[in-house]
Amino acid sequence: MTVRAGRAPRLRRFEAAPLRGIWRHELALYKRYWMTQSFASMVEPTFYLLAFGYGFGSMVAAVGHYRYLDFVATGVVGTAALFTSVFPGMFNSYIRRAFQHTYDAILAAPVDVHELVTAEALWIAAKSSVYSCTPIVVALFFGLDPSFGMLLVPFMVFFLALGFGLFGMWTSSVVPSINSFDYVITGVVTPLFLVAGTFFPVDALPDWAGYAARVNPLYHCVELVRHAVFGLRPLTDLGHLGALVAFAGLMWILAVRGMRRRLID
Repeated sequence: MTVRAGRAPRLRRFEAAPLRGIWRHELALYKRYWMTQSFASMVEPTFYLLAFGYGFGSMVAAVGHYRYLDFVATGVVGTAALFTSVFPGMFNSYIRRAFQHTYDAILAAPVDVHELVTAEALWIAAKSSVYSCTPIVVALFFGLDPSFGMLLVPFMVFFLALGFGLFGMWTSSVVPSINSFDYVITGVVTPLFLVAGTFFPVDALPDWAGYAARVNPLYHCVELVRHAVFGLRPLTDLGHLGALVAFAGLMWILAVRGMRRRLID
């Protein structure tokens, strides 16, 4: 645990220089591993799309008014955002804090914990919002009709990725060891992934499971993406977007408190 005396916390203040410096640091690292990360982040959701879209699609032609392949393609966008944000948030944050002590070096500069957390989460969300559009691009080659609403998808996905990136950073400050992430992945991430309306509509679930699914932030992102692709519903979509923003705000508070406790207190 690192103790930094003599500096009063500035929880309510942000400066552009620390955010810009952390993004430069992230960009320098990204230039080294962009190819391997891009491969994993783009190919894995494509496999999900093709496996489920054509696998189950051979038995289920349509879901509601949607062709099943299109239904899965729009759902996998949210799943891709979940995986490309929560895992970097968890593992990168833990490794940089506990093993590499990167955060100690950053905080030795005029950077505060909330600025560090915010900059890293924004970087994760920015990458994730781009990578997560891969399933839609692939689906266009398999018959998905293009629409102007597709241009909104990266912005919608950004808020989900921001929330789950912060969730990952918070859990990295709570778990006692890196092996404890298995509990988070199995007990939290996997249920969120499966019960979000990605591969089947939540209306098909029992009432209690359907209510639980609607609390899932991933569900709100999936609904937003589908509406953007097939037709926006302004009032409903504002509710979904509000849920994602509220989730990201709550996770920011928890992540900042957790990382401050680990790095300073």
